[in-house]
Amino acid sequence: MRRVLIGMGNPLGLDDAVGLHVAEQLAGSDWTCWTAGTALENVIGAVKRLEPDLVVVVDAADMGLAPGSFRRLPLPSIPVMLGTTHGLPLTLLVPLLQEAAEELVVVGVQPGKLGTGEGLSAEAAGAVRYLVRLLTNFDLAAIPGLD
Repeated sequence: MRRVLIGMGNPLGLDDAVGLHVAEQLAGSDWTCWTAGTALENVIGAVKRLEPDLVVVVDAADMGLAPGSFRRLPLPSIPVMLGTTHGLPLTLLVPLLQEAAEELVVVGVQPGKLGTGEGLSAEAAGAVRYLVRLLTNFDLAAIPGLD
């Protein structure tokens, strides 16, 4: 099975970089990992060429939950929850990812600290550790959906 993980976020945006940290920690595993930064469009061509079975995108998302909480996001809600810090509109990009893979999963992590700077809050760092463990074990079922 070909699995791709795309980490998104601004590396100078504190917890906004949570997806980048997940991708960096999974590098060298059974996942093909890319850090897309704030421009998902930069990796779509590479994803399509790989023809993966599964694509997982991890990004900070304001879901109104406690910092460090993470959820599997329903695909129709993605442009609303993730759309403010990205180059091209996600309404255009998500369908391209859906065409590229058999399954697309988007995981949002509730940020605790946003702004300018490097490093994650303790809550976001904890979410990264837990997500990396789940993804290493290919346990996507343990990632709760957004109610």
